[in-house]
Amino acid sequence: MSPRDEIPNLRGQDGEGSVQVHLDPSMKIENTMVFSVYGKGGIGKSTTSSNLSAAFASMGKRVLQIGCDPKHDSTFTLTGRLQPTVIDILKDVDFHAEELRPEDYVSIGWGGVKCVEAGGPPAGTGCGGYVVGQTVKLLKQHHLLEETDVVIFDVLGDVVCGGFAAPLQHADRAVIVTANDFDSIYAMNRIIAAVQAKSANYKVRLAGCIANRSKDTDEVDRFCDRVGFKRIGHMPDVDAIRRSRLKKKTLFEMDADEDILACRKEYLRLANALLTGAEVPMPTPLPDREIFELLGFD
Repeated sequence: MSPRDEIPNLRGQDGEGSVQVHLDPSMKIENTMVFSVYGKGGIGKSTTSSNLSAAFASMGKRVLQIGCDPKHDSTFTLTGRLQPTVIDILKDVDFHAEELRPEDYVSIGWGGVKCVEAGGPPAGTGCGGYVVGQTVKLLKQHHLLEETDVVIFDVLGDVVCGGFAAPLQHADRAVIVTANDFDSIYAMNRIIAAVQAKSANYKVRLAGCIANRSKDTDEVDRFCDRVGFKRIGHMPDVDAIRRSRLKKKTLFEMDADEDILACRKEYLRLANALLTGAEVPMPTPLPDREIFELLGFD
């Protein structure tokens, strides 16, 4: 008997060598559209997620955003403050989840967006997948997912280990935030591979990528053409986005100027495209050597 056979509920179909725990069927998120946002660390996933949440809310959708990062700042611009994490709150009640009420871990942000910060395990211990699982379990127990049209998971960095790939088990579509540089595109290539592995057993498919804080998109587009991927959005490197973060606001509640109006328009277009867009064909990620040859330094 192999070590994998001795461990219950583990399977190998999520990619070669995988020993990932399959999703408990009772924890499926149903009757709502679920997006997971991934990308290189510091690329602007939280800014993108929060402005997409605000855009969906502006369209009349009931939105829930779940931050999956120990920094717990995913929903910062929606609520104007850092909120405690689900894991910290569970610690306070000695992990007796039955003692919690929705208002203990859910804040209401701009446009009525429900905001949850799942947090993460202490450094060097635990698993991000457990954190995501406990958060979804609480939301299900309190029937909060039944009152939601759109869920956005804002996921830590480009970490695609089993723990932080856990939101892909819930998602309908994965969105990758990138920039027009080698490191961001290299991370995107790895995330594509992670989604490809998860799609063998789950409904998740790729929605496309968003070029963020980038004047040009030539390198992103060159990569997409090579692997059969699609760029679905482009947020230019404008100071309005930086200022909105400093003011603890999404672009949708900032005093409007020409740049802010243009960014709002792009986020609204993108939100509509995500809701109505067709499935993007699964691209083929490049081996490391080939991505260096395509985009690497001379």
